[in-house]
Amino acid sequence: MTTRRKRQPEPAVAPSGNLVRTATWAGLHKGDAVEVSDTRIRSASWQFVAHVRNVASGDEWIEVVGGGSGDRKLRSFPPSRVFAPTKKSRRKDPPVSLADAPRLPLE
Repeated sequence: MTTRRKRQPEPAVAPSGNLVRTATWAGLHKGDAVEVSDTRIRSASWQFVAHVRNVASGDEWIEVVGGGSGDRKLRSFPPSRVFAPTKKSRRKDPPVSLADAPRLPLE
């Protein structure tokens, strides 16, 4: 007889040398859908994986998984290119990235 082990939640912060990976960022959690600008991939879908910061240089990026239909490639982008998913509309206002307008929980 085999026993199933309860899956432990992933730590919110996982330091690795100079890199600090966070499983949440700007109101997003791992697996949340996001949109990424200027990927040149038609009908791409992306899911948030982690926010990564290099504490030595101050650089930061967002890791996402996805791509074209059926793809599950891990890619990284600057925070300014990652947006909350939106419905297609005729609004003329440019979208604001999650780096500039995070989705924070209401209190």
